[in-house]
Amino acid sequence: MSRSIARYAGLGLMLALFVLLVAACATPPPPPPTPATSAPQPPAATSAPAGGATKPIVIGFTASQTGNLNVESKKQTQGLQLWLDDVKKAGGIKLSDGTVVMPEIKFYDDESKTDRVQALYTKLINEDKVDFLISPYSSGLTKAAAVVSEQNDKVMLTTGAADDKTMEQGFKGTYQLYTPASRYLAGAIDLLKKLEPNAKKIAIVNEKDSFSTTVANEAKAYATAQGFEVVLAEGYDTGTTDFAPFINKIAAANPDAIMGGGHFQDGTTFAKQLYEKKVPVKMIALLVAPADAKFTEIGAGAEGVIAPSQWETPVTYSPESAKAANLPWYGPTVSAFVDGYKAKYNEAPSYHAAGGYAAGLLLQKALEDANSTDAAKVKAALDTLNLLTFYGQIKFSTDAKTHGKQAGHTMVYIQWQKGADGKLAKQIVFPLEAKTADAQARQ
Repeated sequence: MSRSIARYAGLGLMLALFVLLVAACATPPPPPPTPATSAPQPPAATSAPAGGATKPIVIGFTASQTGNLNVESKKQTQGLQLWLDDVKKAGGIKLSDGTVVMPEIKFYDDESKTDRVQALYTKLINEDKVDFLISPYSSGLTKAAAVVSEQNDKVMLTTGAADDKTMEQGFKGTYQLYTPASRYLAGAIDLLKKLEPNAKKIAIVNEKDSFSTTVANEAKAYATAQGFEVVLAEGYDTGTTDFAPFINKIAAANPDAIMGGGHFQDGTTFAKQLYEKKVPVKMIALLVAPADAKFTEIGAGAEGVIAPSQWETPVTYSPESAKAANLPWYGPTVSAFVDGYKAKYNEAPSYHAAGGYAAGLLLQKALEDANSTDAAKVKAALDTLNLLTFYGQIKFSTDAKTHGKQAGHTMVYIQWQKGADGKLAKQIVFPLEAKTADAQARQ
């Protein structure tokens, strides 16, 4: 009985497998028709106009995060970073064909050293493959960067660099934003004539770097041409902290005014020691250092000190003044830049920061005018720029020898004065049409 059951069970299993095999080989019925729909569309672009593409570019530079130039360089970098933030908030740099250029920055610490600048700009170009360059801070470092940039046919906007000689070598792709050094102290000498008509003698003591030496030599020539006697003209090494030997010579020469200095650290120390030695002069005009708010940390020694500045927060450049000067206006207003900088860094911007932002802004304008990221087209666009921005007028020389040298920007002169509240405040004292207060002679 059990064998019979097993035989029938096996036949049943074979029959079931046969049915399944036939079903598997049968042609399946067609699926039900799907309603016609349009092709799926990509999400709407948020960073480019319809039909456009995003094109990334990299802007390379070195910054003095360490070394004797770190104060000024940090502010310059902060200004450039604020520009980058603003561009990204606006959705990039838009070209007419719908392409959106989206910049990024790449930088290294040059430690305030020339040899590192040369090595790092070579690395930025050959290894990092950056598209455009911004200069380091200072004329000395920029001169080193410019050699590498020019050898590699790159476009570099220089900010924080005012040396004339650097921009008198027939460079092709280097463009200077600062008023050249040869014009730095001319306004201070003009102001001295108005402030102290009986002043006759000037002492010039400066750092022995390229920028400061150029300023000092030009100031000496201009002062002599204006009828002043330059009773002392000496230089000190970069990194000097003891100015007593120079101050003793100044006191012996008995000048009416002292001019010179170099950068933030040496200039601040020089001013402090001049105050401590009670050198009796009617004017002290120093480069770079007094324009920075940190200069007031030396206390009473800051009062009355004058400095040339590439830019200050009270400047009155505006779309209206651009129209009056028959120049196009470009970029944010002064107040928009100042407010944006304060919001990001919790401090007012110095001219170093304004120069950093302006470098990015002018590259942006050149990209828009060129309607391309092609270096040759961007150079051509920079050559034709003549406009007014929050930073002032920008125009580049197109002469063969001085190509790229700044030809439009002008200086203002500031003085630290004690207000009614007893606190030191920075005032613009020259030119007269831009002043926020009358200049004061030192007591």
